[in-house]
Amino acid sequence: MCIRDRSILDAALKFLWTHPFRDLTVGELMSLAGTSRSAFYQYFEDLHDLMEALLRGMQEDIFAVAAPWLQGEGDPISLLEETVDGLVRVCYQQGPTVRAVSDAAPMDGRLEKAWTDFLKDFDDAATQRIEQHQAVGLIKPFDARPVAIALNRMDAFLLIHHFGRRPRGNRESVRDAILRVWISTLYGDKALAKSLSRSKNSTRVKKK
Repeated sequence: MCIRDRSILDAALKFLWTHPFRDLTVGELMSLAGTSRSAFYQYFEDLHDLMEALLRGMQEDIFAVAAPWLQGEGDPISLLEETVDGLVRVCYQQGPTVRAVSDAAPMDGRLEKAWTDFLKDFDDAATQRIEQHQAVGLIKPFDARPVAIALNRMDAFLLIHHFGRRPRGNRESVRDAILRVWISTLYGDKALAKSLSRSKNSTRVKKK
C-alpha cells in the first residue's frame, strides 16, 4: 500500500468517526486527505471499493492479533486473553469502520455482502478452533457453529457500541466483558475464576 493510498484510507476513517457512510463524498474525502479528487480514482473504483478496502484491512489486523487463540499451542485461557487484548486494541483504533459498514449494510447490497463475508470468516475460524479444542477435551461437546456465531455477534455489537464513535468506551471494561463470556461459555466457571484471579494479581503488581 502506497503512502497516498494510506492517506485516503486514514481520511475516510477520520470522517467516519463523526459521520455515517451515506454522508461521505469523494470531494470531502479528498479534501480531508489533502489531495485532488481525481487522485481517488487511481486507487479506488468508488466509495464502496474504499469501504471494502477499509474492512479488509481491519479483518487482516484482527486475524493477526487473533492468531494466539486461533492457532497457538499452550494454555487456551492465556491465549484467549492475548487474543482479546489485541481485538480490543484494533477495534478501539478502527471502530468506525465496522460501525459504518454494519449500519449501511441493511440498505446497501454491496456492503451487506462485505459485512456478511466479514462475519462468516470469523465464524468459520472460531468454529474450527472450538471443534479442535473439543476433540482434545478442552471444551465440552456441543454444536460449535451456533455458539461461535453467538459469541462473534456479541463481540461485534459490543465493540461497535463502545468504539464505533467518540467518545469511546472503556477498553478494560470491554475486554473484561468479552473474556468473561468467552471463557465461561467455552471453558467453564473454573477457568473463568482462574483468569479473574490472574487479572487481579496482575493489577496489584502494576499498582506497586
